[in-house]
Amino acid sequence: MRVTVTGSTGLIGTALVRSLRADGHEVVRLVRREPSGPDEARWDPAGGTVDAAAVEGSDAVVHLAGAGVGDRRWTASYKREIRDSRVLGTRTLAEAVASAARGPKVLVSGSAIGFYGDTGDREVDEDAPMGRGFLAELVRDWEAAARPAAEAGVRVAHARTGIVLDGRGGLLGRVLPLFRLGLGARLGDGRQWVSWISADDEVAALRFLIDHEISGPVNLVGPSPVTNAGYTRAVARAVRRPAALAVPAFALRLALREFADEGPLISQRVLPRRLEEAGFRFAHRDLGSALEAVL
Repeated sequence: MRVTVTGSTGLIGTALVRSLRADGHEVVRLVRREPSGPDEARWDPAGGTVDAAAVEGSDAVVHLAGAGVGDRRWTASYKREIRDSRVLGTRTLAEAVASAARGPKVLVSGSAIGFYGDTGDREVDEDAPMGRGFLAELVRDWEAAARPAAEAGVRVAHARTGIVLDGRGGLLGRVLPLFRLGLGARLGDGRQWVSWISADDEVAALRFLIDHEISGPVNLVGPSPVTNAGYTRAVARAVRRPAALAVPAFALRLALREFADEGPLISQRVLPRRLEEAGFRFAHRDLGSALEAVL
């Protein structure tokens, strides 16, 4: 296949490109700078332009670009950057896909389980309604921005991803040094649910969405969510260190402001119903095996 990928230098994008190329597929990476090789093409998500040659003749487009949700404090300007990087970028790409004469058959567009808001102890799947908050509204508009591609007859799958476990980056990569020093800590009361997926399963699921006739929202999370307290114990066990500390909720809210209640303190007990019904097989169904693999 010929696959066009945005966000190819991110944690997930890097692993996806490596996986596709290892199996002999051609990958075209969309970049915002001047292309440095024949496998790169230019796009300007905010300006609404895409090198048409990057989309023409591709079998699939995987869209993973966007500003990091938890990379900085949520000021008004950074929230606008998060939103624009996803909504404008998705619309730009979807319109390019829709207008291509020999365009791709499928657009796999990154999304997030933030759509469901705080689910408490309730298990939810793709049929659950939209929740409340900045992230829920963001995901609603982010997914709607892909509509031009769907209206042109392109199959669009929205990959609603949870926390991706990879020891080299992401949430786990940032906290591992603390856990290895014995400074791992439960967040708040630890009862909030964490929906996770191993990096290997994330890449496999994205490729599954390329290859199988699935459209609409698909939860890319493992089948066994855990509480934050359980997650903290599992990571500490994996690095053979204690984790007896706790960060109070008020301290998180003081440091992170609005993001605290939509990030580390939110409870999201999300299940991958559509993936499993379509026949996807998880390599890591429980947190212990996932951590053993990524560490």
